[in-house]
Amino acid sequence: MRLTHLLDGKAHVENMPQEVDIRGLTADSRQVAPGFLFAALPGSQMDGAKFIGEALARGASAILAAPDVNLAVHGWVESDEAAIIRDMNPRQRLSLMAAAFYGAQPDVVAAVTGTNGKTSVASFVRQIWTLMGLDAASLGTLGVVHGEGYEALQHTTPDPVKIHSTLKKLKEQHINYLALEASSHGLAQYRLDGVRIKAAAFTNLSQDHLDYHASFEDYFFTKLRLFGEMLPPSGVAVLNADSHIYDEVEALCWARGQSVIAVGEGAPELRRHIHLAARTPTAHGQELSVRWEGQAYEIHLPLVGAFQASNALIAAGLVIACGAQAQQVFPLLEKLETVPGRLQVVGRTRQGAPVFVDYAHTPDALTNVLQAVRPHCSGRLYVVFGAGGNRDQTKRPLMGKAAADNADVVTVTDDNPRHEDPAAIRRAIMEGAPHAGQVADRGQAIEGAIEALEGGDALVVAGKGHETGQIIGDQIIPFNDAEEVRRILLATGGAL
Repeated sequence: MRLTHLLDGKAHVENMPQEVDIRGLTADSRQVAPGFLFAALPGSQMDGAKFIGEALARGASAILAAPDVNLAVHGWVESDEAAIIRDMNPRQRLSLMAAAFYGAQPDVVAAVTGTNGKTSVASFVRQIWTLMGLDAASLGTLGVVHGEGYEALQHTTPDPVKIHSTLKKLKEQHINYLALEASSHGLAQYRLDGVRIKAAAFTNLSQDHLDYHASFEDYFFTKLRLFGEMLPPSGVAVLNADSHIYDEVEALCWARGQSVIAVGEGAPELRRHIHLAARTPTAHGQELSVRWEGQAYEIHLPLVGAFQASNALIAAGLVIACGAQAQQVFPLLEKLETVPGRLQVVGRTRQGAPVFVDYAHTPDALTNVLQAVRPHCSGRLYVVFGAGGNRDQTKRPLMGKAAADNADVVTVTDDNPRHEDPAAIRRAIMEGAPHAGQVADRGQAIEGAIEALEGGDALVVAGKGHETGQIIGDQIIPFNDAEEVRRILLATGGAL
């Protein structure tokens, strides 16, 4: 594709000796091939400008860089024939160029952001569309999931080249409906720019990722990019009315001319809002009484917990926002399946005690999960969890307190220590849970908790959810919470 077709009038181009054909785009110099555009992006750990010389040596036809990058310092010589594109925001420029390069996207894209619930909402949206007979996919923490298969991803929100190449592939497979997760990292780094979003949702906001964001306010404002910059005025915002930041997000959406669907107990009972009038836990889920445009719907949701009810109703709101009829959508919530690693009932001990696996890795998420399980536990509630290394350290004692306040028996273990001292991570957690026990080996911690369960008890293994490995130093050791629980239950006479 001609370079000029990838640019708009705002792009500043230097050294365009001739019309340039672009055969690919990348921000990884190792992936550069003849005819590629190389994006020299600034990074927290590595500056892409340092690899301009390598990219040119590999045959790059164009270089994208910030205005202050001194090309001569990084391997540029006057005889080089590559075009130079200067941009104040090269990350965003790369995303927009990737959108133009790959072109095709699913016809309907719904995005969801928030601290917790993104994966469940995206999966539920895909499930509802699929139950409606539509070819749909979801993209996020669990990878790219659709009826034809599954593709793993390295990040919740991949790099823009991966995103837009994936969108084109989905379109070529005739998948016209996509639900995607918008992480704070992806929004901060402009990875989703260029995606044509029809509806967007905000689930909730609590402390997370303060190892990356300068402050909680910065984290919040980054999330707001989805509504303030990416969702067009013609789009529909689906907002959790029970979140403490609802008013601020709603004000932004109205200011931009977007329609708003409020969801939850605090949502208005009339007009196009999803009002949760009542919620009653049952042995295998919960009964929901919902009102939409003055009409009542009674729904048996086969999922546990108030937060899962919120996630399911937000998903319903997104599907409705994208054009579906409410009377078709709400009955389909009764067919939703648990997302792997999200309050997943893996099995029961021989005494009948259930064991749940959940991805909860923030104080708020851990609180919500434990409170969700409590009504299904007549005895003692156990929890086994840890915290990731090289991540937000301030949330560790808060997670300890969340566990101590909401569970009866707390065991602190290792999560993904990465390059930190695992014992130091556990000590930080136990500042908030001084009476908790600790077992370094995660498998032994899970086994000990399962063996202690009696009839009426319940266990939550939290923090890693669907993950299939434990990151220790530079190694990824195969480990899956659900598989470990299954192994122990089968060995001790339990049932799956």
